[in-house]
Amino acid sequence: MAQAKLNSKVMSILEEKIKLIHTEEGAIYLVGPVQLPVNLYGETVTFHWYCWLNCEEVTEDFERIIDKLSSVNLAEMQQSSVLAYGDFENGDDAIIRMHSICHTGDIFGSKRCDCGYQLKESMKMIVEHGTGALFYLANHEGRGIGLFSKALAYILQENGYDTVDANHMLGFVNDSRNYDDAIRVLHALREKPVTLITNNPKKIEALQASGLPVAGRKQLWGDVSEYNKNYLETKINRSGHLNEDGTCCND
Repeated sequence: MAQAKLNSKVMSILEEKIKLIHTEEGAIYLVGPVQLPVNLYGETVTFHWYCWLNCEEVTEDFERIIDKLSSVNLAEMQQSSVLAYGDFENGDDAIIRMHSICHTGDIFGSKRCDCGYQLKESMKMIVEHGTGALFYLANHEGRGIGLFSKALAYILQENGYDTVDANHMLGFVNDSRNYDDAIRVLHALREKPVTLITNNPKKIEALQASGLPVAGRKQLWGDVSEYNKNYLETKINRSGHLNEDGTCCND
């Protein structure tokens, strides 16, 4: 299905934040700045974040470039990892985390989301538990839309749209992540049941649908701040994530 044409309001927001840089092979499209509050040694410092995309096509019709993004999974150009701890293959009781890469949260410590906290906290939980594994899914950036598209979505979020609406306006579904490859790797590493560290019931459903035995779920909430409060509420109210009390939504 062809992507719906971006409306003029959305395009006027985005085109002011995109710069064309000519190269010998084509062009670099630079998007930004995006305000990025970062936890730096205990102090919140706001950086200006930019992201770029290499492309053979050279055009100042930025809508033409954006229109292509939803049909090219830029995130697939990256590779995923597994960090196993203890006797993951044979241990009777193991916990796992299917963690989607978040370049801004995991690497820069962005407080626009809770991903960096979830990454470190899940690793801590696995070590304290004694047996488990962290699956670091590099092709899941921005719920599967890629880093450049995520930067565009952030700009829309800075102009009043939530995470779900921003993705939709760029031609993406709310969540395009696929766990098939990670589940294949998990099957290869372990046949016994696992407990999943997640607030997202879709991850549990994906594991169960594959035939993998799921022993239970551990929630992972924390690091709530003024910068990610709306983001976390959108996860619960529009994306089906579970509250700390295990319910699906606030209303």
